[in-house]
Amino acid sequence: MRDTLLNNLESPLADRPKSFLLADVVFDSIRRAITNGDYAEDERLPGENALASQFDVSRPVIRSALKRLRDEGLVTSRQGSGSFVSAAALSKPLAFQPMETIADLQRCYEFRLTIEPAAAALAAKRHSAADLAEIEKLWQVMRDATERRSHREDADFAFHLAITAAANNQYFETSLRALKDHIAVGMKFHGLSLQTVRGGLDHVLQEHDEIYRAISRGEAETARAAMAAHVGGSRDRLFEGRLLDLSST
Repeated sequence: MRDTLLNNLESPLADRPKSFLLADVVFDSIRRAITNGDYAEDERLPGENALASQFDVSRPVIRSALKRLRDEGLVTSRQGSGSFVSAAALSKPLAFQPMETIADLQRCYEFRLTIEPAAAALAAKRHSAADLAEIEKLWQVMRDATERRSHREDADFAFHLAITAAANNQYFETSLRALKDHIAVGMKFHGLSLQTVRGGLDHVLQEHDEIYRAISRGEAETARAAMAAHVGGSRDRLFEGRLLDLSST
């Protein structure tokens, strides 16, 4: 995966020493882990040796990445103790105003339709084996729930979030995380509506499967279309085809 990332770098960066490029990759991965909440405030990061082994790079590369994390205020160093996540790194994340109306719900779907198909297309081209395994695992959770004739909104959201993570562009993932509470409202009502329609749960599971399969095959445009059909279909099923005129709402 490391070589793939390096090969995909734009040509102006390709002239830089390889150690600098690797440090960028390590910095970005640790930064995302911190901002995504994988570490708590003041939690100690793994030591240099552990990080070097995790990323399959040398210790100087790790030191360079850690220096950049310090320079940007994401971590602090304590002599003899290591690097710790700073409070500033865990400041309040991007958030949206609470959802208050049906129009807000429709707008949320409208926004999702602009970002999630694009994220699915990128995930098809950029996913790692670990990304794909996570998406499949969440699909299996939804499959098990469907067999019990129920809907798991938590697994549903996590499936969509895992795809934005597989796109390897933090802006998609951050946007979806910020929308979590809003998306949950739509998924909750959509899940309830599916249980009143014969075959509804099975149909939606098939939609998720088509997205996963397209990503696994590396078919970007198929993944894009499958995600658009799923999110748009969810909206239309929830609104029963009676969308509001948002120009005056």
